[in-house]
Amino acid sequence: MPTEKAQKAITYPKVGLKDILRSFWRGIKPQKWGLFFIIVFMVLANIVVVTIPIFYKQFFDIISVNGDKNAIASQLLMIIIKIAVLNGFVWLFFRLATLYNSAYQTATIARLKQQSYDYLIEHSYSFFSNNFTGSLVQRVNRFARAFETLSDRLIWDVLPLFVRIILTVIIVSAINKWIAIVIIVWITVFLLFNIVFSRWKLKYDILVAAIDSKTTGYLADTIANQNTIQLFNGQKFESRGYGAVTDEQAKMTKFSWNLDATIEAGQAFLGFAIQFLLFYFAIKYWQQGLITIGVFVLLQVYIIGLIHELWGFTRVVRNAYQSYADAKEMVEILLLPHEINDIPEAKELIVKTGLPAQAGEIKFENLTFNFNETRKVLENINLTIKPGEKVALVGPSGAGKTTFVRLLLRLYSPTSGKILIDGQDIAKVSQESLRKSISMVPQDPILFHRTLAENIAYGKRDAIKKEIEQADRLAHCNEFISNLPFGFETYVGERGIKLSGGERQRVAIARAILKNAPVLVLDEATSSLDSHSEMLIQDALNNLMQDKTVIVVAHRLSTIQKMDRIIVIDNGKIIETLGIASRRIFKRSRRRRRIRL
Repeated sequence: MPTEKAQKAITYPKVGLKDILRSFWRGIKPQKWGLFFIIVFMVLANIVVVTIPIFYKQFFDIISVNGDKNAIASQLLMIIIKIAVLNGFVWLFFRLATLYNSAYQTATIARLKQQSYDYLIEHSYSFFSNNFTGSLVQRVNRFARAFETLSDRLIWDVLPLFVRIILTVIIVSAINKWIAIVIIVWITVFLLFNIVFSRWKLKYDILVAAIDSKTTGYLADTIANQNTIQLFNGQKFESRGYGAVTDEQAKMTKFSWNLDATIEAGQAFLGFAIQFLLFYFAIKYWQQGLITIGVFVLLQVYIIGLIHELWGFTRVVRNAYQSYADAKEMVEILLLPHEINDIPEAKELIVKTGLPAQAGEIKFENLTFNFNETRKVLENINLTIKPGEKVALVGPSGAGKTTFVRLLLRLYSPTSGKILIDGQDIAKVSQESLRKSISMVPQDPILFHRTLAENIAYGKRDAIKKEIEQADRLAHCNEFISNLPFGFETYVGERGIKLSGGERQRVAIARAILKNAPVLVLDEATSSLDSHSEMLIQDALNNLMQDKTVIVVAHRLSTIQKMDRIIVIDNGKIIETLGIASRRIFKRSRRRRRIRL
């Protein structure tokens, strides 16, 4: 595992608004015509909405004139019919926009989640070691939620607002330019107040998002380690720890909400001010005979509508910046280059199989690996493993055995040197073809919360039932599967928690048997087995290891004694190699005591 210093070495790229919008656009692009039609229908709907008050102005202007009531009633009836028709168009345009929006947003949200997942899952082993699982899950969901929020605000709030502002100013200017100027000045002050205040508040929104991720990460970490907490009586300690982060979150959220309340207070004052100013000037112009009664109605409708829309603009700005803060964390990951990449036009790794075993040769040439400048894990490793040879890696904990295996699988990249399989540099072949050629049984297998059949078949996802059952028998999984209520269709729980450690290892071995790759890696593959289970598994492993190049990280003598060679690693170096003759006396040798098996 990387040290704390190594973990802090990950530096995320700087993310700006353009980066976030570019990431959103990748998800939007296939739905761009849907977005276009939404915009068109929303613009048309709001043009009609702003046009309707003109007819109300005519309605009240006609009522205020003395004359033949029958003739006036006929005119008023025609006006309300026109208003009804226009409202019908508003209804139609909004319904069409809603219909297109449903298809556009749902498809885009799904695509953004998929794109985030596809890029996230390709990050390196080190990346996932340095991040909480819960926080990563939260980032993906927040990214999609940020798009949904921003899209809603832009389509349903910002677009209508600016259409209405532009048309309102144009219509009022035609009646009285000074009243129009008052409206323009008021709108400008209102928008600037909201934008400047919300921009200043952005840093606190980012802090709120960060502390929320911290809280989620702490929660996920403790839930995942619930058994450890109980065994070590850590409930009160963890409760205090969780309470500390939630209190910190509550304080930051309270401060943020108080800032929102300040913005609302400022908006309310500006709303009262514009109504007073407009009607003050309108009365003056009415006294001079420059405007009619209908203009009062027109202004009242427009101002009430604008206050409503602009009042919501605070929420729009707040949500926009909140969406920025929510999306920023995921975009940092999307812009972070993958630590381990295939070279351009990487070739497929070709490992021949069959008898005689002439393939699967592995060479480590001058291999060195450092986690950071101060921690050297492996130093100048030179080792050749012949085709079909079975090699055990032994040594004290922290000697570099597991890192040795992870370098072979390209979970890490060497600091210097190279690894060859059948003369092919694994850094120059595709990772997919490399891992397709290697089966691994880890020390602590983690299973999917899926059925036993799905977990076993993960090594060969197109396997038929007969193949799964055969692998199950060879790994002796049938001994416990037959006692389960749903057999192969039994769900194993998150991380395989419903199974014992030994049962999980047998499932992992069955998975490796089914995969049947030419190179096999066993990392303490029998460490969780009791003596009875180990006896059963040793037979399965013997069959599994036939005609394969095998690397075993082990401490148990029952496994080591069956190897062709024993490679002793200590302090990141190969200090000794024991051949067939040496392994026979290994059990009682001083060498065994020295490497602390």
